[in-house]
Amino acid sequence: MSGARKATPSAKPRPPARAPGGVPGEIRIIGGQWKRSRLPVADRPGLRPTPDRVRETLFNWLGQDLSGWHCLDAFAGTGALGLEAASRGAASVLLVEHDAALAAQLRRAAERLGATTVRVQRGDGLAALGSCVPGSLHLALIDPPFGQAEFFEPALRAAVRAIAPDGFVYLEAPAAWSDEALAPLGLQVHRHLKAGAVHAHLLRRGA
Repeated sequence: MSGARKATPSAKPRPPARAPGGVPGEIRIIGGQWKRSRLPVADRPGLRPTPDRVRETLFNWLGQDLSGWHCLDAFAGTGALGLEAASRGAASVLLVEHDAALAAQLRRAAERLGATTVRVQRGDGLAALGSCVPGSLHLALIDPPFGQAEFFEPALRAAVRAIAPDGFVYLEAPAAWSDEALAPLGLQVHRHLKAGAVHAHLLRRGA
């Protein structure tokens, strides 16, 4: 940055800014055309941005080039997951967020990035998944507010109908989901990662 003071060898790295609730004040997109672009994180109950390590692993699993993919982020929050997909070339990304202030923040972020393939919709993520044309999505992202486990099963039921036969469902949860639990929903675990309190699952249609 022009005019910025250079750090001395003994200078310690500055920790990320924190909102009053203890969540980061901002996060960064970690890959694709908007790599290192900042996204604000509001102090909202249950809003916990997907950690950098988890996002990096998820898109390594998916492959870094999502050209032509159609994606839906059903509980968008900061928009980090959906915007990571758009940054990697997804043809369309729908960010659905119930909170009016967060939805407005998402619109500002998309506008600032020039994200023409991203659409923000204020509303119910479950309803948005349910209204998708069957088989129309390549990736459904399900990361409800932390602690609201009642959303998981209906969201997964809607997502499995919405994804293409070779599509993926990403599920972020406070506990691991087994193949036995997922089988009645028509899904199975493709990849799984535990990072701190987060269990990240990449799911596919069951055999």
